[in-house]
Amino acid sequence: MTADDDLERGRGRRRSSEVEDRPATRDSGSTGAHSDDDDGNDPRKEKRRQKQEEDEETSSQHNDLVPAATVGEPSGEDIYGTTRSRDTPTRTRSRASSNLSRALTIVPRASRRGLFGSLALVPEVERPYDYKNSTKWTITAAISLATAAAPMGSSIFYPALPALSGQLHASQTVANMSVALYMLSMSIFPLWWSSFSETLGRRTIYLSSFALFVVSSVLCAVSTSMPMLIVFRVCAGGASASVQAVGAGTIADIWESFERGRAMSLFYLGPLLGPLLAPIFGGVLAQELGWQSTMWFLAIYGLCCFLLLFLLLPETLPRRGNRTAATGAAEEPEPQPEPVPSLSRVTTAESAKVHAKKLATLLQRLLIEPLSVLLFLRFPPVAITVLTAAIAFGALFIGNIAIQQSFSTPPYGYSQLIVGLLYAPPGLGYITASFFGGKWIDNIMAREARKANRYDERGRLILLPEDRMRENMWLANTVYPLSLLVFGWTLRCGIHWIVPSIAMFLFGVSSMLVFAAATTMLTEFVRKKSSAGVAINNFVRNILSCVGTVVASPWINATGVGWVFTAICVFCLVFGFLGIWMLRTNAQRWRKKMDEALEKL
Repeated sequence: MTADDDLERGRGRRRSSEVEDRPATRDSGSTGAHSDDDDGNDPRKEKRRQKQEEDEETSSQHNDLVPAATVGEPSGEDIYGTTRSRDTPTRTRSRASSNLSRALTIVPRASRRGLFGSLALVPEVERPYDYKNSTKWTITAAISLATAAAPMGSSIFYPALPALSGQLHASQTVANMSVALYMLSMSIFPLWWSSFSETLGRRTIYLSSFALFVVSSVLCAVSTSMPMLIVFRVCAGGASASVQAVGAGTIADIWESFERGRAMSLFYLGPLLGPLLAPIFGGVLAQELGWQSTMWFLAIYGLCCFLLLFLLLPETLPRRGNRTAATGAAEEPEPQPEPVPSLSRVTTAESAKVHAKKLATLLQRLLIEPLSVLLFLRFPPVAITVLTAAIAFGALFIGNIAIQQSFSTPPYGYSQLIVGLLYAPPGLGYITASFFGGKWIDNIMAREARKANRYDERGRLILLPEDRMRENMWLANTVYPLSLLVFGWTLRCGIHWIVPSIAMFLFGVSSMLVFAAATTMLTEFVRKKSSAGVAINNFVRNILSCVGTVVASPWINATGVGWVFTAICVFCLVFGFLGIWMLRTNAQRWRKKMDEALEKL
C-alpha cells in the first residue's frame, strides 16, 4: 500500500468522523469520497457514507434556496434587540431567515393547545414567526375584526341615548353612565385577560371572553331597567375588551419587529372601524326598531367573531421551550411544588396550613398577579407612552359626546340617523392613517438606525422603540389638538356641518398615528410580556375615556363646547410635546434601567 493510499485513508476517516459528530453547515461543500478499500463491507462505515452523501445533497439543495445573506453575508434586514451571534435565537429575524432557513413545524393535532385547539383550521406551529405571510395576515384580520366589538359596543349606543333615557325614564347623565361604565370595565378586565393569557394561552381567552360577550349582550337587549342594563353592559364591556390587550400580544407572537408596524395598523383598523360604522348602524336600528335592537346586533356580531376565532385562530403563545427564542430572555424555571408530608404524619394543624397556603396561592394568582402589571407604570418610558395615547383617547370620547349632544339639538337638530352618520369622519380618518401610518413608522425606524450606524454582526439594523417617536409624533401631536379646537368652535358658532366634520377627519388621521405608535412601542418596551404592556395602555386610556364620557355633558353645558375643546387643545399640546421630548432625550438611559429591572422579575 502506498503513502498516498494511507494519506487518503486518513482523510476519509477524519471526514467520516466530522460528519458523524456535527451536522453539515449551509456552506459545506464536498467532503470527499471514501476509498473502496476503507469502506469495505463494514455496515457501520457504509451507513456513515450514506449519511454523508445525504447531508451533502441536503446542504446543496439548501444553498440553492437560501439567499447569500442567510448563508454567510449580512442580510441587511431590520431587527429590534441586542447584538447576538448567528446561532443564538433572537427576538426577530430577517424575512429570509424566518421563511426559508427554518422549516415550518406543525404541532400534532392531539398536542395543540388552547380551548378546542384541535378543531382550528389553521394548525398550531412550534414557532409562530414561521407562518407564511398569508396566514399571518389572516390571523391578524380575524383578531382585528374581533377587536372591533369593544368600541362598537360603546359607539353604537350614542344615537340611541335619547330613546334609552326616555323609555327607561332616566336623565341624560344617567343614560351616559351606560357608556361610561362600559368603558370602565374595558379598562379593568384586560388586566386579568392579559395575565391569564400568559399561562392559559391566547385562544382560550378569546373564546371564553366572546362567549361571555354574546350572553351579556343578549341580557342587555332584554333589560327592563337602567340598573339591569348597566350591570350587563359592564359584563359585556369587560368581555369584549379581551382582544384589545391579548390581540396585541398575538401580533407580537407572529410578526417580527421590522414589519410589526404594518401589522399593528391592520390590528387597529378593526377597533377604529367600530366608531365609523357602529353609530350609523345604531342610528338606523334605534330609529326603526328601538334601542334594544342595537344590543341584538352586538350579540350577533359577537357570535360571528366567536366562530371566526374558533376556526382561524391557533394558539400562538410561544411554548415554554421556545420562549428564549421568542423574547430574547432567559427561560424561567417552572416552580417546583414543595414536598408535603405523608398523610399518616400530617396533623390537623399541618393539613390546615397546607390548604391555607394553597388557597393563598390561588387568591394571589387570581387577584394580585393581574394587578401587578400596573407596576410597569413606574418605568418612565411605559408611563409616558401610555399617557400620551390615553390623553388622545379621552379627548376622542369627549368629542363623541359633543357630536351627539350638539348635532341633535338646535341649531342643527338632526335625526338619530343623521347624527349616526356624523360619526363617520373620524372613522374615515382612522382608516386613512392605517394605510400609510404603520409603513411610515417602520421606515422612520430603519432610517434612524442607519443614520446612527446601528448594525449587528450580521449586518442587520438594530431598531429601538423610541425611534418611533420622530416627525410622525411631532406632527400628529400638533394636528389632533388643533383639530379639536376647530371642531369645538365651529360647533359653538353653528357653522355648516361639513367644517366640524373635516376637523374630526383630521383628528382621526393624527390620533391614529399616536395610537399605533404607542401600542407598538409598548409591545417592544415590555418584550417579555407584550400583552401586559397593552393591558396597561387599555387600563389607563379607558379610565380617561370613562371620565371624559361622564364629565363631557355637564362640562359642555356649563362652559360651552368651544371653551371645552380650547382647554383640551392646550393640555394635549403641552403634555404631548413634553412627553415626546422627554422620551427622545432620556429613552436610552431609562430603557437600560428598565431592562435591568425586568431581568430580575
